[in-house]
This record gives sequence, structure tokens and C-alpha cells, in this order.
Amino acid sequence: MNKDISLITIIVVVVILLTQSIYLFMNARKHSHNYWFWGIVGLIQAPMPTLFYLIFVRKIFQRNKPKKGDSHYDDCYD
Repeated sequence: MNKDISLITIIVVVVILLTQSIYLFMNARKHSHNYWFWGIVGLIQAPMPTLFYLIFVRKIFQRNKPKKGDSHYDDCYD
């Protein structure tokens, strides 16, 4: 195995991990979801912590149910 890792590669990886960690920390803090945990987990690897946070914690792919005051509410329950 090649043990030479260029300085540019290390800098890029550090920037990616720090950016991900800061995003997870700030977003989790904004939405009251264990922000220290997500900030630390974001420093470990990329991009899995971000994907787990968005899918399982924030539930971004969850379908929105129509609200009672919505104009499409009556159409759904005919």
C-alpha cells in the first residue's frame, strides 16, 4: 500500500469533515436533536452521518399529510 498521502488530500478531507460536523451541529441545535452527538459523529466519517441525520432524525422523505384546512383535504377522503 502506498503510505504517502498528499497534503492536499488531507486538507480536503479535514474541510469536508469540519463542514459536515458544523452543519450537523447547527441544524440539530436548531431542531433540538442531541446537537453535541451529531457534531461529534460528523467528525468521524462522511457522508453517512449526514444521510442518517436527514433520513432518520429529520425524516425528510416522510410524506406530508393534508391538513384539515387545506383545500385538498376533502378530496382525499371522498
